[in-house]
Amino acid sequence: MRLVRSVAAFSFCLLLAAWPCSIAAQAPPAGSSVIAQIHATGSRRYTDAQIAATAGLKPGDAVTRERLQQAADRLARLGVFSGVNYRFTSKGDEIVLNFELQDAALVPVMFDNFPWFSDEQLAAAIRQAVPLFDGSAPADGMLLDEMSAALANLLAMHNVPAPVEHRLVAEPWSDGMMVEFRQTGTPLNTGSLAFGDSLAQNSEKLRDRVSDLAGKPFSRFALEVFENEQVRPIYLSSGHLRVKFGEPVLRLAGGPGGPASSEVQVTVPIDPGPGFSIAGISWTGHNALNQTLLSDSVASRAGDPADGMRLVSDWQRVEAAYAHRGYLDAKIDPQPQFDDVNAKVDYRVTIAEGPMYRMGDLVITGLSTDAERALRKVWTLAPGLVFDKTYYDEMLRKLERPSTLIFGDRPIHYTQMGHWLRTDPEKHAVDVLLDFQ
Repeated sequence: MRLVRSVAAFSFCLLLAAWPCSIAAQAPPAGSSVIAQIHATGSRRYTDAQIAATAGLKPGDAVTRERLQQAADRLARLGVFSGVNYRFTSKGDEIVLNFELQDAALVPVMFDNFPWFSDEQLAAAIRQAVPLFDGSAPADGMLLDEMSAALANLLAMHNVPAPVEHRLVAEPWSDGMMVEFRQTGTPLNTGSLAFGDSLAQNSEKLRDRVSDLAGKPFSRFALEVFENEQVRPIYLSSGHLRVKFGEPVLRLAGGPGGPASSEVQVTVPIDPGPGFSIAGISWTGHNALNQTLLSDSVASRAGDPADGMRLVSDWQRVEAAYAHRGYLDAKIDPQPQFDDVNAKVDYRVTIAEGPMYRMGDLVITGLSTDAERALRKVWTLAPGLVFDKTYYDEMLRKLERPSTLIFGDRPIHYTQMGHWLRTDPEKHAVDVLLDFQ
């Protein structure tokens, strides 16, 4: 990261890592100056006071250029800024200091195994020690170490001495990332798992899966994965499309400072929301497939319970219908319009079809000449024909292992097959690459 500072019309570079920079013709005046004011511009998250406190500066401080550099270095290492510049103007022995900042992307945080405290208590402890903490965190940087230290101090104050680690992980409920904090000093197990709604309580499937967590190391992350993969589908299948899971209620036998074998009793609050039915499904953006073909591709009908899992399969079948006709880039965007009063949902589905692709080259590696010739003979998707993803998938299934239907009595031996589609959006062609090993 490159940092620049200036005095009036003169500027010079802060050297960080291996970034190149040029030294200005004239350096700032030697000695120290008193800070009259501190400002910060460019950040939409933090106030002047927060930036000053984090930099370790305040009006009235006597500073040298070395101390200003240290303050800027500290801001740069935190991870919450993608750019840190600073400028100051001099009036006698006083300066007006301005940090010019660019906010970096932040991610959510998860407190994985701190059953002695609520999330709010943990967040409050961090806010007290880390002025820039706002509930989220950078993907990396010194701020994460400071947050870990604040949590470790909180544990020590409550007689639970334990180191705290952090790591960047994928969110269990989305494609996003988050930072997980976990203590590594006190082993804890999940003693029991209960649910705060009758649908989950009465589910035989969930009763069979509770052993996935019970008796295993306690982990909020593992609990979130369980909620997303095991509990949520039960509600979606029943039309509860807006089900919400609350912060788990945790009860720890023995409390803080208890025995190392402490077990955590977990109750998951669940707000199921209404059980919706389908009011209708409408389509826009379609040309290659008409209304009848689209409607025939989905199993859900107006008046049916809004089975969220079946609807996911419906949208996948529509995309497959497009890929069957060469539209490999087709995207389906179903936007639900909820009527909470009548417990109905109307889906307005926008389709971006993209180009229609035709078959390009069939590239085969790893087979003998004779075997390759046999495969090409049964491959009926010729160059120039509309590419059929359904046919391609069927051929892959047949080629999972050597088959006499394709290779006859030839001695063919391979244990795995790599396969790729190489699209050319400009030529609207797609090459098929098969590699046998």
